[in-house]
Amino acid sequence: MKYRSVFDIIGPVMIGPSSSHTAGAARIGRVARGLFGREPKWANISFYGSFAQTYKGHGTDVAIIGGLLDFDTDDKRIIDAIKIAEERGMKITFLEEDAIPDHPNTARVMIGDHNGELELVGISIGGGKIEITELNGFQLRLSGNHPAILVVHNDRFGAIASVANILAKYEINIGHMEVARKDVGKMALMTIEVDQNIDNKLIEELEQLPNILKVARMVD
Repeated sequence: MKYRSVFDIIGPVMIGPSSSHTAGAARIGRVARGLFGREPKWANISFYGSFAQTYKGHGTDVAIIGGLLDFDTDDKRIIDAIKIAEERGMKITFLEEDAIPDHPNTARVMIGDHNGELELVGISIGGGKIEITELNGFQLRLSGNHPAILVVHNDRFGAIASVANILAKYEINIGHMEVARKDVGKMALMTIEVDQNIDNKLIEELEQLPNILKVARMVD
C-alpha cells in the first residue's frame, strides 16, 4: 500500500494504544454512525481475526463504541465510551467470531433503532486508515478519508448519468466511484467519494431523481 505522508505511517493523533486496533476501530464506528445518520439505540459488534483476539487489551471495544458516539480518534472520552453509551441507553453486544476473515483486523457492525438498521463490515489497514468493504449486503470499497455520497437506486438505464449530472451542476469533483448490485435490474448502490463538501441542497436534488431510493452522506 502507498502512504501519502509520514502521518499515514505513524498514525493519527489518537487515544492509544494502537493505530490499527484503536484509531482504526474508532473510525469504523464513526463511519457507521455517519451513514446511519444518528446515534443508534443498539449495537452488535462482531470481531474477527486479531481484533477478536486482542480487542479488550487494545481498546478496540471502547474505540468502536466511541466512534458510534461520534467521538474522533483523539477524544479522551473514548476511554469511557462503553459506559457513556450505556448511560445514554445504548444496548451493546460484542461477539468474538471464529471465521477466518480476508483481513485480520475486521469488524462487522450492526446498529439500529426503532426507525431502521444498518450493517457494515470495516477493516483497519494500518496507521489509522480503514476501508469499508460491505454495506447492507452490498460489496464496496470506501476509505472513510473523504466526503462521500452513497446512493441506493434501481438498476436502470440513466440512473448513474443523472447523479453525475447533478454533481457536475454543483461543480463536485469525483475522486472515486463504483457501483455494486445484487442482481441485474434489481437494487444497486453507488459509492461516490468526492473532493468537496456536500451541500444539503445537492442531497435533496439527488433524492428527487427517478429511480433513486435513498441517499446518504458521509463527511470527512
